[in-house]
Amino acid sequence: MQLQVETHPLLAVSAFVTTLPQALSDSATPPELRALLSKDAAAPVRADDALRTSVRALLRHGGFKPSGRAKPASEYLVRAIDEGTLDAINLAVDACNVVSYHSGIPISVVDLDRAQLPLRVAIAEDGARYVFNASGQEMDLKGLLCLFDAQGPCANAVKDSQRTKTHAQTLRTLSILWGPQTHRAHVEAATRWYRALLEQAGASTEEVTTA
Repeated sequence: MQLQVETHPLLAVSAFVTTLPQALSDSATPPELRALLSKDAAAPVRADDALRTSVRALLRHGGFKPSGRAKPASEYLVRAIDEGTLDAINLAVDACNVVSYHSGIPISVVDLDRAQLPLRVAIAEDGARYVFNASGQEMDLKGLLCLFDAQGPCANAVKDSQRTKTHAQTLRTLSILWGPQTHRAHVEAATRWYRALLEQAGASTEEVTTA
């Protein structure tokens, strides 16, 4: 599988496909993975202030303002996990949250069978919007790096679209790590750990090439 990536001076994107052995509703999150949803858990990658600054600069490059309710998803996780308000959801989301929290890299997870090829990464233009939750709330995407499918934008480093979110019958997912170019080695290490966690839980993963 290939992902078209618009030229961007600050982006080091990483992506892979996960195939579950059974529907997501029947794919339990192992206890050892759930235990990593903690600020005290040992992890092979750690965020720092320099990374957080680089992630915000990456999202700000196209004119988007990554602050308040529009802050990177990885920053939301820091508060939620540190306050103990984030519970386990499902294997796909839990693995994403674990790696995003500890690495500091915002990550998108979409149901690959709900997305329509071709897929590309680009900065959203003026007027681009999508619904990001079940209650129908919309997000203004202008200036923000997004994943696009044939229907339009469907994920980004802040909030993924409701249209392509995982659900009970999900069998294949696409994970996108929205990393800054200044921390490419860190992004690669986070990707390796992410894939290892999913494979240890019984899933298979496959690298996505970018062009």
